[in-house]
Amino acid sequence: MATTTADDSWLRELLLRGDWHPDGDDAEGMAAVLAARDPGVDGTGGATRALLSALATAWERGWQPADVAHTVRRRATTRTARLVVALIAEDARVTDAASRAPQVWVEQLRELGALTAGTAAVVAAWHRAEGRSAGEAWREVLVLATTLRTLARLDQLVPPPSRWGAGARRAEAGPGSDDDDDARAMRRIRALLAKAESTEFPEEAEALTAKAQELMSRHAVDTVLPDTGGTPHRTGVATRRVHVDDPYVRAKMHLLGAVAGANGVRLVWYQSLGIANLVGVAADLDAVELLFTSLLLQAGQALGAAERAAGRRSASHSFRRAFLLGYAGRVGERLTSARERATSAAAAEQGVDLVPALRSRQDAVDEAFTGLFPRVRSTRSRSSMDAGGYWAGRAAADFADVGSHRTHLR
Repeated sequence: MATTTADDSWLRELLLRGDWHPDGDDAEGMAAVLAARDPGVDGTGGATRALLSALATAWERGWQPADVAHTVRRRATTRTARLVVALIAEDARVTDAASRAPQVWVEQLRELGALTAGTAAVVAAWHRAEGRSAGEAWREVLVLATTLRTLARLDQLVPPPSRWGAGARRAEAGPGSDDDDDARAMRRIRALLAKAESTEFPEEAEALTAKAQELMSRHAVDTVLPDTGGTPHRTGVATRRVHVDDPYVRAKMHLLGAVAGANGVRLVWYQSLGIANLVGVAADLDAVELLFTSLLLQAGQALGAAERAAGRRSASHSFRRAFLLGYAGRVGERLTSARERATSAAAAEQGVDLVPALRSRQDAVDEAFTGLFPRVRSTRSRSSMDAGGYWAGRAAADFADVGSHRTHLR
């Protein structure tokens, strides 16, 4: 007859107070003890409750669903990543996130696949689905508990579940609203970029990316143009988090920073987590995120070409890092110039002076950024750099398509 785990208080203390390293002998030993006591894995549901409690604490410390999933993917196995998504889904059910959470929270849940109905016995169901031994499952539960418990405090950009309010619902945009226009534009842009990333033909990918970038650049400028009644469009400041994966996280962050700076978006990032906070006007945030994704793809293709041209079978880490840094610097310069040209062209077409509106928008972004991150400081890398890689990256960036030709989204 199978035995069960000890009472919840013992298991909770074990999971939320212990320090279980992925490669540690202590985690292996304790997993074996738990497997002997509960070979079915979490027969009482105590582990699920403890992990959900750890998630709730993470929300209070500034974390959002996508942040947690990103960090677990970086630190643990793909099986553990599936477990944390299942836990996030159960937390969403318990908190009624679908109807009460801020829109950005709901969108993250949707992207993670965490809005689907599951089972309250999360850990036990996960163990059955994965088909691993009880010892392996308990070890991953121990490691996940430590990962969640030791998450550092982040800046609170979105209210956590404890502050959503009973029965609170998000306002939905009506037909013909600015949100409706933004959504329509983003659907077209995302579709183009998805095709660009999936095609096996470089020329087709370049053409699709160029078209997407043309739409993004003009859309960002259109948001400050007055409407037909002479009233400027709304320019509310928003925040967003972008997650950057290994390898070369620092160099990729430089590319993100270059794209953000060229589009009037402020950025601060958590160096050890691969998480960046963006502050800017919603249309500019969309442009930055999508341009960054596109340019990462182009940079990867350009790096492969540079390696072949240099006769390298496998470029060194320093060469690749320097290439991305050089690429980022040059792309930032090109984007800044392109943005200035697009602004001048739009102003000439409409016969209006956009400088006051743009200055007011940037002041609003800067004020919001300072309010959110009053203690942030700028840093500059002092590490040595592969000169050949840096200049190869700058040269490659001259061929990156940043949407030189602007078109309306009409």
